[in-house]
Amino acid sequence: MISWVQAALLGLMSCCAASTIACLGTTVGNYTLNRPLIASVFVGLILGDVKGCIQIAIPMQIIYIALVTPGGTVAADLRAVSYIGIPLAWALAKSQGLDLGGSEASGLAGALGAMVGTVGTVQFYGTAMMNLVWQHIGWARLDKKDFSIVGKVEVIFPLISHLLISFIPVMLIVYYGADAVDQFKEALPMGSWYMKSLFTLGSLLPAVGIAILLKSVVNKATDLIFFLFGFTLAGSMHLTLIAATAVGAVFALINYQMTMIRNRAAAGPAGIDDDEEDI
Repeated sequence: MISWVQAALLGLMSCCAASTIACLGTTVGNYTLNRPLIASVFVGLILGDVKGCIQIAIPMQIIYIALVTPGGTVAADLRAVSYIGIPLAWALAKSQGLDLGGSEASGLAGALGAMVGTVGTVQFYGTAMMNLVWQHIGWARLDKKDFSIVGKVEVIFPLISHLLISFIPVMLIVYYGADAVDQFKEALPMGSWYMKSLFTLGSLLPAVGIAILLKSVVNKATDLIFFLFGFTLAGSMHLTLIAATAVGAVFALINYQMTMIRNRAAAGPAGIDDDEEDI
């Protein structure tokens, strides 16, 4: 279902998205190309089904929507979620004839995305450990006044780390994992109780991502009123994502203007000194 060329391209995307050198820093790499919703566009272009891959990536994105890496601590590296989880979930859903935008496919994608996140963690720390080896070699060469090693340690050697720990594993897992889909289909029928349990669990995981996001942005209980209002408005008016964003932007602008008015009122009339006002 997934050819060697497609698997190699997915491995290359994973390698580039994890490399600060290839993607001009973590802003383009880790915080953009590594995110499932963005990565799904490239995965879809490679697999020839952009819409289907985006639909598969949505529940994965929601699960990890609040994921950050404070101090280099990684709970789940999204390179595996994006470039292993999306292709395998897409291949499995297609082989089962599931609607890629349906609840069963979403549950399957969520469960699979949560599982492969640990693979990305191994890749992250494995790359970091290998880069420490290059750093040790660099310091040893600098002690011998070999300053040419600096460029190699900063540019060339880390690419070798990503090639060995990101490119090759992703390519092999995606290619052979997609071939194992047929065996998975025979061993675990979609109508069995354990597969339905997996779908249910996977459908609940996006709620965990939303809860983590709310925990990081909600400062007091009354803040939840705005979220409840937004969900109610979007649900009752059947707004699309773009329309909901536009409505949210209008309310944000209104709130900003009201806040500025209150601040100016609290500051008092401009240019009037308190002493002169008393006189």
